[in-house]
Order: sequence, then C-alpha cells, then structure tokens
Amino acid sequence: MLQIRIHGRGGQGVVTAAELLSIAAFEQGRHAQAFPSFGSERTGAPVVAFCRIDDRPIRRREPILAPDVLIVQDPTLLHQVDVFQGLQPEGYVLINSRRSFDELGLGEIADRFRHERLITVPASEIALEHLGRPLPNAVLLGGFAALSGLITIDAVAHAIDDKFKGEVAAKNIAAAREAFEVVTERLRGPSAQTPTATEESRPC
Repeated sequence: MLQIRIHGRGGQGVVTAAELLSIAAFEQGRHAQAFPSFGSERTGAPVVAFCRIDDRPIRRREPILAPDVLIVQDPTLLHQVDVFQGLQPEGYVLINSRRSFDELGLGEIADRFRHERLITVPASEIALEHLGRPLPNAVLLGGFAALSGLITIDAVAHAIDDKFKGEVAAKNIAAAREAFEVVTERLRGPSAQTPTATEESRPC
C-alpha cells in the first residue's frame, strides 16, 4: 500500500490534491481513498489531507502516521509543523519551492533519506504562469508523477479533466505537465537517477 500525506494551508486545494491522486489511481486500475484531517478550515490555516493507493481494496480509515510520500504545498510550514514525522526511510518528498533542501534549512533531514527521492519544484510560480493564480495542488501532482513513477502524467491529466472542465482543466493540465518536465529534467542530473515504477516500487 502506498500512503501519501499532503501538507498545505487552507485555500491551496490540499484536499482536492488528495482527491485528484485517488482519481488518477482509479484511472490506472487501482484502489484508492482520499480524506482530510478535520480541523480549522479557514484560509491560511495548516491543512493535512491523505491518500492511500493499493492493488487491493483498502479497509483502513485512520490518518496516515507513517507516509511513503510527503507533498508539501507551502514551504512556510517546514519550520512550523513537523511535516517529516513518520516518513518511511525509502520515502519520497516533494516541496513547492524554487530553493533546494539545503537552502530551505533541511540539509540534516535530507541526509536521512534517499537524495534522488527528494526534490523541490516551483509549483506556485508555474501555476501563476498558467492559471493566473499561485494554486500549486495540480502542479505538484505532475511533479510527483515524474519523481516517483508510481502514477503516470496521463493519469494525472485524466484526473484533472475529471475534476475540472473546459479551460480550467486545460490550464491545470498544462501546468502539471510543465512540472512533470521540470522534475524529469532535474532527475537527469549527474547525481540523480530517475525512479521507475518497478514491481518493487508499486503499491503492494
């Protein structure tokens, strides 16, 4: 089972991101569930949402305490909330930022995990370019598809088109595809290897 925890703030579409991931998983023939952590829903307040993906029916309903994947939509949370709590040693981390992990003050944390599974992408800037709003949720899913290989960018595009319609969907898809290309290019660097969806990396 693949367990994903998404951190962000109210108004950034955190819950929608989890829903889109679950739709993308369904598109690939898997079982999935998405749900939020209930609490303050005011704009700007910290928000957490969860997504589980498996090849078998999912019966768990509790919050995810030991995620395989962390997606951080707002980097201002990094030193306010322990977003890395419970992250599995082989976990993936995707942060919405133009800065590196070292520049974000996360060098010591990054040393505990596999460097090729940790990456940042300027999702808000990409969203602003395509949507006219710095809404990072769909953009980050494109980046996650490239980082992990656990879902495809076409499945992400399908999920966006299912959730939104018309021009809004088209712009979000374009933004997600740009993030996919940005992350793919960064993973081709000399010190990184692009993870692929092997039998070992698929949810079990």
